[in-house]
Amino acid sequence: MKKIFLVNKTSEGINIALLLTRVAIAVLMLVHGVPKMGLLFSGDTVLFPSVFGLTPALSLSLTVFAEVLCSVFILAGFATRLAVVPLIVTMLIAVLVIHDNDPFSNKELALHYLVTYLVLLIAGSGKYSLDYLLYTRTDNNYKRVKEEDPTLAIYS
Repeated sequence: MKKIFLVNKTSEGINIALLLTRVAIAVLMLVHGVPKMGLLFSGDTVLFPSVFGLTPALSLSLTVFAEVLCSVFILAGFATRLAVVPLIVTMLIAVLVIHDNDPFSNKELALHYLVTYLVLLIAGSGKYSLDYLLYTRTDNNYKRVKEEDPTLAIYS
């Protein structure tokens, strides 16, 4: 019975949860973004909502940037905190502008994405990501240079 209520505070569990969250949310968003990218590059007339006075083509381009490129970055765990910012903005626009007068059930999916992106903004990408790999590599290089160069000792 105790195991049911056990709070797992291990960082390994958190890192695996962040990996699963990143991969799942990125793949799910790519399902929305790739068809929009096809629409953008099809050469047909763009039928997409214009937001904040932007042309439909520019609105679609910004949406494709967020939903495709930023999702690929999140999938790889590269610049995750930076990559979620355009997606947060896109989801806020979807909820507050595009689906403004719609019932809650039409806003719910965008809100789910928004909450997940906010979690990734706060928590970062976790250990199983390019962010972690790049951070540990540059951090180790900095430590090695600091140890090898005695002139840097005065800045410690």
